[in-house]
Amino acid sequence: MANDVWVYIEHKEGAVSPMSFELLGIGKILASDLGSNVCAFVIGDGVDGIAKEAIAYGASKVFAVEGATYKTFLPDAYSKAASFLLDKYKPEVALFRATSQGTDLAAATAGQLGFGLCTDSIGIKVDGGQVKLTRAAFGGNYTVTVVNEKAKPQIATVRPKSFAMPEKNDANQGEVVKEAFTVADADLHSKVLEFVKAATTVNLVEADIIVAGGRGVGKPEGFDLLKQLADVLGGAVGASRAAVDSGWIPYEHQVGQTGKTVKPKIYIACGISGAIQHLAGMRTSDCIVAINKDPDAPIFKAASFGIVGDYAQVIPKLIEKFKSKLNK
Repeated sequence: MANDVWVYIEHKEGAVSPMSFELLGIGKILASDLGSNVCAFVIGDGVDGIAKEAIAYGASKVFAVEGATYKTFLPDAYSKAASFLLDKYKPEVALFRATSQGTDLAAATAGQLGFGLCTDSIGIKVDGGQVKLTRAAFGGNYTVTVVNEKAKPQIATVRPKSFAMPEKNDANQGEVVKEAFTVADADLHSKVLEFVKAATTVNLVEADIIVAGGRGVGKPEGFDLLKQLADVLGGAVGASRAAVDSGWIPYEHQVGQTGKTVKPKIYIACGISGAIQHLAGMRTSDCIVAINKDPDAPIFKAASFGIVGDYAQVIPKLIEKFKSKLNK
């Protein structure tokens, strides 16, 4: 048990994104190399359904803390519960997704345990009996390897879509271990009064196709055209920091070093020059299509395909062609 691999199952009020189980795949490989087990851990209010799904995706055991206090994600409460579990069982490594919730919880938990934290990992392997994590550095131009030699568990957040999703098998058998852990109200420094949903929901991290715009889009209305293409392709709309700073589109759409890190199957960059800060957030996309009037724009060096031209002329033709091909 001491060298097991643990994966945190992220959810929002009991609703789990299927991508929350992606780390169980690489977790199983790591556990095999360590001669141990891959386990999941979850915190919430009524987690039986989540635990059952985690087992179906490959967890041999699911460790759970549940109660009304954990109905809504609250870093104070969740990190105390996570710290309790990790300190009691001391697995070899604890993996979290590098999402808003995962990063928040991993950082708070590492802080409470007094451990280090490797963020936004893009590679994990066992080498010489040690778990070694790889993360990008200096805008993605270099990679560094991180090893925690002193304390267990090694805590890390992993960039979404860095590893293949494991297959689900409802016939899998596993054990659910429920631990009683309560947090006094006096120990909570904040509480959730209300969730206010944005007018539009943007899920760039899990999108398979992203159509993004930069300074070259030139105006807010330009993003209406990009959205039309994204809608035809069933994708999401992204943006560079320059477009967000210009007030053309909300921050939720920002991709890059100070925005979201994404790895879609297709990333269509429209009017984006390709500054290193933006590339850091999307350069690992499976296929990058660059549309820019400047033939010397740095984005073309990272692109799988490049179109030198005005996006306002190119995008309508793409929309027409894709509608025809997709019968829309």
